[in-house]
Amino acid sequence: MIKAGIIGGSGYTAGELLRLLVHHSKVELDFVYSTTNAGVGIDKQHPDMIGEIDLEFTDTINPNVDVLFLCLGHGRSREFLKNHSFSEKTKVIDLGNDFRLKKDNHYVNRDFVYGLPELQKENIKKAKNIANPGCFATAIQLALLPLASTGKISDAVHINATTGSTGAGVVPGSTTHFSWRDNNFSSYKVFTHQHLGEVEQSLQQLQNHFVAPLFFIPNRGNFSKGIYATLYTKFEGSEEEAKALYKTFYKDAQFTTISDQEISLKQVVNTNKCILHISKKNGMLLVTSVIDNLIKGASGQAIHNMNLMFGFEENTGLKLKASAF
Repeated sequence: MIKAGIIGGSGYTAGELLRLLVHHSKVELDFVYSTTNAGVGIDKQHPDMIGEIDLEFTDTINPNVDVLFLCLGHGRSREFLKNHSFSEKTKVIDLGNDFRLKKDNHYVNRDFVYGLPELQKENIKKAKNIANPGCFATAIQLALLPLASTGKISDAVHINATTGSTGAGVVPGSTTHFSWRDNNFSSYKVFTHQHLGEVEQSLQQLQNHFVAPLFFIPNRGNFSKGIYATLYTKFEGSEEEAKALYKTFYKDAQFTTISDQEISLKQVVNTNKCILHISKKNGMLLVTSVIDNLIKGASGQAIHNMNLMFGFEENTGLKLKASAF
């Protein structure tokens, strides 16, 4: 049994992390740090956890926990580690974007490994610190890694992906209020989204001299959870060859599956799955990728990384099923 601490416990990502960890057979939740909610019961902030947890938020930390999850939002993890010390044995999993790029992955005495298990499993097993991937980046990379692994991305990749409102975080904003989001649809950060850097870095890791442009249009959907992404690019082989390539690449993956039938978002919401569908039309390979943005795109992937780091079975605490309705 290992002891875990969570920093920044009041948001959506931390909420999913808590829901998963309280049922993890190898983990004891030691503390949940939140300066704004110190002394408040966790089930007050996360009312769906009534009867499942009796801890309160705290403004003190235990520097000797075995694993520390940083759920602070982008750009704040580096500052937190600067102001707080943890023991040599404490492994850190950052769910923000502070350490995802190689130019940023070293901080003081900590080196962060990019934590996409389908790409980095062996490195994750040996790592002390993990930079958990972004949600859009996860869906996009899983759709493209098999092509990059065989050097088959030779032309521009066009990406259109829609995320639920939880992707914007728990703090209300002008584009997250129900009255704006409901019966609405919009794009943002077109061609400039911050997750593109992660995607390009991973593709270059597999395909030397990768230079093909990625044209990414992120969209806001009028649903709470999930990412539905479609990607297309030129492909010289047949549809059957592409499907065989993807099935071979992911044959040992615990949570990434290739479907021969067309897919939908409800198949993955509330699970740690990524489901991919492959087809070819008019010389273009079309890949559809669906994930839950808060689980496979954040907290579930963080627990998958933790399982690998501590030698647990990969799916411990992650045997989750989507609702049929």
